[in-house]
Amino acid sequence: MPSIDSKRIDYYKNFKFVVKFGSTEVAGVSKVSGLKRTTEVIEHRSGGDFSTVYKSPGQSKYDPITLERGVSSKNSDFEEWANKVWKLGSKPEMSLADFRKNITIEVRDEAGEKAASYTVFSCWVSEYQALPDLDASANAVAIEYIKIENEGWEKAS
Repeated sequence: MPSIDSKRIDYYKNFKFVVKFGSTEVAGVSKVSGLKRTTEVIEHRSGGDFSTVYKSPGQSKYDPITLERGVSSKNSDFEEWANKVWKLGSKPEMSLADFRKNITIEVRDEAGEKAASYTVFSCWVSEYQALPDLDASANAVAIEYIKIENEGWEKAS
């Protein structure tokens, strides 16, 4: 009988996840871009020290996140959220009351249980693609996507 390694680390798979707008699960999301934060580097040196450059952290920024899912007549939440920022013919063109929302990205384990969760703050849609290029000879699902700007994220405990 083989011995069991009690120090074994099983990494989570990147194909088991759930996206939520508030407490509502978003149906059909098939792809989420990575969460990335970049902090600028400020270089400075002392006037009397000609050979050493010191580095300090500057401003941090969070990259946009994209969500993709198949086009369906049943789900319009991507379009509805994107329309809060801009909708053709509407006056005013922006709904400042509720165009931002927090989203949650949950990573699931093999059993489908929540393994890790990230809250992304003050999100709003900066880009919306309702339909991809259409090709009658292709064998693919039509994908819609949104690009979400955000003001940071944190791992939930």
